[in-house]
Amino acid sequence: MKKILAVLLMLFIVAGCSGSGNKYNVGVIQLVQHNALDSATQGFVDCLKDEFGDDINIDVQVASGDSAVCSTMATNFVAEGVDLIMANATPALQATSHATDSIPVLGTSVTEYGVALDIDDFNGTVGNNVSGTSDLAPLDEQAQMIIDLVPNAKTIGLLYCSSEANSLYQVKKVQEYLEAKGLTVKSYSFSDSNDVASVATSACLEVDALYIPTDNTCASNGEVIKTAASDNNVPIIAGEKDCCKAVGGIATLSIDYYELGKTTGQMAIKILKGEAKVEEMPIEYYGNPVKMIDKAQADKFNIVAPDGYELMD
Repeated sequence: MKKILAVLLMLFIVAGCSGSGNKYNVGVIQLVQHNALDSATQGFVDCLKDEFGDDINIDVQVASGDSAVCSTMATNFVAEGVDLIMANATPALQATSHATDSIPVLGTSVTEYGVALDIDDFNGTVGNNVSGTSDLAPLDEQAQMIIDLVPNAKTIGLLYCSSEANSLYQVKKVQEYLEAKGLTVKSYSFSDSNDVASVATSACLEVDALYIPTDNTCASNGEVIKTAASDNNVPIIAGEKDCCKAVGGIATLSIDYYELGKTTGQMAIKILKGEAKVEEMPIEYYGNPVKMIDKAQADKFNIVAPDGYELMD
C-alpha cells in the first residue's frame, strides 16, 4: 500500500510540474500602444480565449515603440518555453524571428512579410517557424484616392518613419503610382519620434497633400502631424483608419484590425491543436478594405466624397 501511495504521489508531483493537461502558454509582443495594434491584439486574445477558456495563458507585453525592448521580450518568451508567440507589428516580428527558429511565431499588423524578413522573391509562405496576417490594403487604390479627392494637388508628400521597413515599402509603391500619373512626389522620413514635428512641418510647407502609410510611429505621434497639417492647410490621406483619425486625415482605405487579430488567432488555434504546421501556412490578408472619409475634415477642404465611401466614426 505504501508503494502504491508513493507512486501516486510521484505521479501527482510530475503532473504538477508539467502543467495542467492542455494548458497552453502564449506570448504577445506588441510594438506600441495605439488603437490599430490594440484592436489586433484584442481580437487575437478574444479568439484564443473563446476557444480554450481557462486552458490558455496569454501574456501580452507592449514595447513602447522600442525595437530593442521587443528583442528582450522575445528572448524572455523563448527562455520561458512558451508554445507560441504573436508579434504585433513589423519590428516585433523581426525581433521574434531572430530570437527563435523553433517556437511558432505569428505576425499581425505586418504589411509585407518579404520585406520585413528580407526574403527575395517572396511567394506568400515564409516556410519556417513564421507565418501570420498582413494589414496591407491595395496601395494603388490608396494612391488613386489622393488624385480623386485632391485633384488640384500637384506635389504630394510621403511622410513615414525610416526605421519601419514596411513603411518604406508602402511609400515606394505609392510614389511609383503617383509619378506614373504625372505628379511630383517628395519623401519625408524621420528615424524616431523625436524628429516627427520638425519633419512634418517641413513637409507641410512644401506640398499640396500628404500621404501617410500604416506607420506605427506616425500613428503614435499623430497630434504633432495633425498640428503641422492644420497650420498649413494640407489634406492627408492615410493607410488605415486609426492613423487617419490620429493625424487629422480626410480619408483612408482601411481594414478592420480586430478582425485581423481574430484571423491570426484562428491560425494560432490550428497550430496549438496540431491541426496545421506553421511552416506550411501562407500569410493571410484582410479581404474587404473599406474607403472611409472624415466628413468634418473633408468639409474644411470643400471635399465631397465620391460614391463608395463610408463616413468615419
